[in-house]
Amino acid sequence: MELYTPVLVLAALAAGFAVVSVAMSALIGPKRYNRAKYDSYECGIEPTPQALSGRFPVKYYITAMLFIVFDIEIIFLYPWAVHFDAMSWFGLVEMVVFIGTVFVAYAYVWRRGGLDWD
Repeated sequence: MELYTPVLVLAALAAGFAVVSVAMSALIGPKRYNRAKYDSYECGIEPTPQALSGRFPVKYYITAMLFIVFDIEIIFLYPWAVHFDAMSWFGLVEMVVFIGTVFVAYAYVWRRGGLDWD
């Protein structure tokens, strides 16, 4: 248990700092409430009644899917780039297959109009 004491102390300090920061912000922070603070935020544009009904255009989901696809691609490309010389041809073939599948997802989003910001 002696080895875990510094980790537990650091965790307690971090939790204490988080709680104190939130409490102090609530106590001494500015309290200027206006109509704009209570409005829902919708991607930098004025909220529409359609958004309040719970239905969003498919473009939001396509954009989220595109973000996830490219985020996962970057996560897998970093280790491959670091250990490229150790993996040899096997790593190259596997990465070509992976990038091919990512390209299929990219082509799907492009075809569906997810990259058009009209």
